[in-house]
Amino acid sequence: MAEPLADQVMQRIGQAAELYHRLVMLVAPAGSGKTATLQDVHKRTAAPLINVSLELSRRMLDLTERQRSLQLPRLFSEMGNVTQAELVLLDNLEILFDVLLRQDPLRLLQGISRNRTIVAAWAGSADDHHLCYAVPGHPEYRRYGNAETSGILMVPYGFQPSRP
Repeated sequence: MAEPLADQVMQRIGQAAELYHRLVMLVAPAGSGKTATLQDVHKRTAAPLINVSLELSRRMLDLTERQRSLQLPRLFSEMGNVTQAELVLLDNLEILFDVLLRQDPLRLLQGISRNRTIVAAWAGSADDHHLCYAVPGHPEYRRYGNAETSGILMVPYGFQPSRP
């Protein structure tokens, strides 16, 4: 029987303390239970659970398009530093992929995961070689290879690593 996703996330949180980027990615398609999993982890740990799109939208409301693009990295970092918690849970990352903001979502996540453990819900897919967001042809499509994702702990939904 498969281990529940929340248990897998809890296990990865413990492992993340030893990494340069203390980043745990919960990778699954939209509607697969990432939010419920993060809520379960929130109940177990009392870690802050932040709706990234909602919070960043509020913070950027009075900014011009250019200002949003320039200030998003700082605003995102401040959002992660709101609390002194060693663990922060991030859900609804969609705003980070907005093409008008011209950001690299994975790099933003790596940046805030240097001094605290971050668990981020990533709407996409992962396998032995790639981490993807959206589908090819979609304006927000992103595909990262092993070099970009090395050192990141992933909890991919329904993915079974290939066996040698």
